Amino acid sequence: MTEPLWRGVGVALVTLFEPDGAVDLAATAAHAGRLVELGVRGLLVAGSTGEADALTDDERAELVAAVRAACPGVPVLAGASGAWAGPAVARVAAAVKAGADAVLVAPPRRCLDPVGFYSAMVEAAGDAPVFAYHFPGVAGDAVALEDLPRLPVAGVKDSSAEPERLLAELAWGGQVFVGTSSLVAYAGMLGATGAILAVANAAPEDCLAAWAGDAAAQRRLLGPHRTARTRFPHGLKRLTADRFGTPTRSRLG
Repeated sequence: MTEPLWRGVGVALVTLFEPDGAVDLAATAAHAGRLVELGVRGLLVAGSTGEADALTDDERAELVAAVRAACPGVPVLAGASGAWAGPAVARVAAAVKAGADAVLVAPPRRCLDPVGFYSAMVEAAGDAPVFAYHFPGVAGDAVALEDLPRLPVAGVKDSSAEPERLLAELAWGGQVFVGTSSLVAYAGMLGATGAILAVANAAPEDCLAAWAGDAAAQRRLLGPHRTARTRFPHGLKRLTADRFGTPTRSRLG
């Protein structure tokens, strides 16, 4: 069995921007380091929370390199989805070259051959594991449960907030990371591999406590969870700024 990328709570890292709209590599990397000091076990860079759709391919790679340098020894998972296999393959290769330990790729919309698509990602990633991303409507298409056993992936990040689907994924046997803060305690109790959470940008301690089975912490996460979804990513960035003083600028919305 493949060694898990990490166990426990990771963060879907926000991307911070300069006043002129440029990516603030130093601030983003410093924020990642701060969260690691508070106990976060892994880092997703340039995912949907990181405004990947608004980043150039060069910016994606630069973010991976900056966070990798700031957080040595901490697993870095890089978002590398694309509208079709061509850009996704290029992003996978660039992320691994920049220092990513693994890549996260959503299937493109109307994907007719998910096995072929993910086989191309695995080839581009070399020794780095590929994770499928299930967040239909936000990031590409759905990862069908019936396809999971056939896909050449190490695991899945599921942000759908569907408890029944999570149970089915756990029965599949690959690495399963829950992507919603509303199911953290549930996922931890059931033995999921970990969580990759947007709210961990602002409330890492409660995310960690909920994962460990603290029911009060899970209940406290409801407020940040709802705030983070308000005019996303603006609500999340305000929440993070209120806690850590980070910039609130966004390229989206």
